[in-house]
Amino acid sequence: MADRFSLGLDVGASAAKAVLLEGEVVRARSIQRSGADFAAAATACRDDIVTKAGLATGDIEHVVTTGYGRRSVPFATSAVTEITCHARGCYAGFPRAITIVDIGGQDNKVIVVEASGDRRNFKMNRKCAAGTGAFLEEIANSLDTPLSSLNGLAAQATGDVKLGSFCTVFAKTELLKLIAEGTPLPEIVKAAFRSVVMRIVEMDPLEGDIVMTGGVVAYNPVIVDLVSEALGRKVLVPDHPQCTGALGAALIGQDR
Repeated sequence: MADRFSLGLDVGASAAKAVLLEGEVVRARSIQRSGADFAAAATACRDDIVTKAGLATGDIEHVVTTGYGRRSVPFATSAVTEITCHARGCYAGFPRAITIVDIGGQDNKVIVVEASGDRRNFKMNRKCAAGTGAFLEEIANSLDTPLSSLNGLAAQATGDVKLGSFCTVFAKTELLKLIAEGTPLPEIVKAAFRSVVMRIVEMDPLEGDIVMTGGVVAYNPVIVDLVSEALGRKVLVPDHPQCTGALGAALIGQDR
């Protein structure tokens, strides 16, 4: 029997991510801006995926959705929580006991997975933008600097400037003070990343092997180095870290 196709869609607050599996093989991936229409973003991902794979939409047996907009996709066959999908997607790449740190556009997640692959517990930061992609976006706006340039700027920094507050509003006030003092831009940007790291570290005792995922990690690898430095050990990152939730959803689709 030919391998079957399943599509995992992680419809997040900032971006929709899709992974198409044929059996256990990834055939295609897609990332689209979510915007104000989750259904449209999911549809754009699906259409991009089938074009890349040379398929028709009818060839896909299961479409499993996750993320903020998981219940906004009219062609989904099922919807699964982000926690379950991220755990499944990360465990596929690191099949052992792991602690997952996912930095999203609007929230952070810490997910503890047993050696068996079962999820033990999790924590989420939903009520505050501190430590998320939204925080970094606000910082970029305050500095009148493209979001895409933050990683490169932080990599140039050599000092140890820190922000005293996790709060986005208070952090912006601190930024103004640093600017007034003539602090170089790379040092300010790296201080913002350090603030994200401190927020993550205080969320949960990060034990064992740490796997970092999410769009912030994908576009800002300097944050992985900073977390490794804070923990005193190397942090793991899967291939395509922004798509681990979508991969987990697609794997669940194959199970079904």
